[in-house]
Amino acid sequence: MVNKQHLTLLKRGVEVWNENRRKNPEFIPDFSRADLSKEKLSGADFSKANLFNANLNEADLSGVSLFRADLSKASLSGANLNRVNFAESRLIKADLSNSSLVEVDFSEADLSTANFQQADLTRGKLRSANLSNVSLIETNLSSAYIEKANLSGANLSGANLSGANLSGANLSGANLSGANLSEVYLSEANLSRADLRQANLSGARLARLNLSEANLCEANLEGVDLSEARLVRANLSRVNLYEAGLIGTNLTEANLCEARLVKANLTASQLVGTNFEGANLSNCLIYGISAWNLKLHGSTQLNLIITPRDEPTITVDNLEVAQFIYLLLNNKKIRDVINTVTSKVVLILGRFTEERLSVLNTIREELRKYDYLPVLFDFEKSDSRNITETVSTVAHMARFIIADITNPKGIPQELQRIIPQLPSVPVLPILQNSVDREYGMFWDFQQYSSVLEIYDYNSLQELVASFEKDLITPAEAKARELIEKKLKIQEEKLSRRHRKQ
Repeated sequence: MVNKQHLTLLKRGVEVWNENRRKNPEFIPDFSRADLSKEKLSGADFSKANLFNANLNEADLSGVSLFRADLSKASLSGANLNRVNFAESRLIKADLSNSSLVEVDFSEADLSTANFQQADLTRGKLRSANLSNVSLIETNLSSAYIEKANLSGANLSGANLSGANLSGANLSGANLSGANLSEVYLSEANLSRADLRQANLSGARLARLNLSEANLCEANLEGVDLSEARLVRANLSRVNLYEAGLIGTNLTEANLCEARLVKANLTASQLVGTNFEGANLSNCLIYGISAWNLKLHGSTQLNLIITPRDEPTITVDNLEVAQFIYLLLNNKKIRDVINTVTSKVVLILGRFTEERLSVLNTIREELRKYDYLPVLFDFEKSDSRNITETVSTVAHMARFIIADITNPKGIPQELQRIIPQLPSVPVLPILQNSVDREYGMFWDFQQYSSVLEIYDYNSLQELVASFEKDLITPAEAKARELIEKKLKIQEEKLSRRHRKQ
């Protein structure tokens, strides 16, 4: 309870009160549960005072010293608290709603679960303060100093934090939905799991921040620097990132569905499992990105710049192939690998039964002797829905195809897909006539110029002995023939276009 003698002394005026404090520095005022509402106490010295559960509603406390005071559960709603010194004080569960706290000092104060709703904390000092689970709904914190403060779980929805300094602050799990964070300084702050829906972060400094699992849905991040920030599994759907800096940013599994990333700088960013469905990535800088397993359905990928700023600009229209294209253009070894693959791959089709596997393995070993890269598929074990696409991909890269049509089972089905679609890739059918005869429908493939005559053999020894003469030589001759034919057709097309022009 309030000490009546202390209260009587205070009623004599602020000057008398302060003089008594100066003369008695060990004196600890006790105003717990006191009713000081609407009192004029400007400039009073309440340092280290006990104001637990006190009523200070609408009181004039401007310029008061409450250094290390205990105001837990105190009510200061509507009070004038401008330039008050609350440093190292306790205001746990205090009510400061609608109060004026301009240039107040809350450095290292414990304000946990306090209510600051619609209060004015303009240019306030809250360095290293404990603001965990505080209500700061629609509070004005513009140009406030909030470095290294603990705001975990705080409710800052609709708050004005424009120009505030929140460097090193802990905002994990904080609610910042609809807040004004324009020009905010957030260096090394922790915003993991924070709710930033529809927040205005234009001009904010967010470099190297932890925003993992944060919700930034529909936030305005236009021109914001998010370099080296961590946005793992963050929700950035419908966010405005126009001309934003995302250099070295970790966007692993982030949701950027329908986001606007026009002219954003994604240089060296990590895009693993990132969702860009419906996003606009036009004119982005994407040099050095790491892009894996992206979701790009419905996205706009125009004029993506794959070169650094100090090199001539090269653009592509596909995010996933961008890094490959750059390597292809700038790395001779990569080009050599591509040329090697397209001139050395031989696709082997056959059955992996015990009887046929020895034949396929022999063909593979013989091809290696001639410096080819044999690719062999086991159709017996593969998922039929996926294998056809994979076989088709390899077939497109193959120099030629060797198809063992002895007891073929699924081979006719694969040939039916490959031969009509790839007229420039030779197909050499082989048949062990001592075991089987060619299936009837195979002769339908003879209408295609890419299909060679069937090579018949009786034994594995015979196959090996005639491998170069009867397999490699005719297959290579057919490959050269088809390439020349393809080039000739291309030349004729170009010639016709020139004539029409």
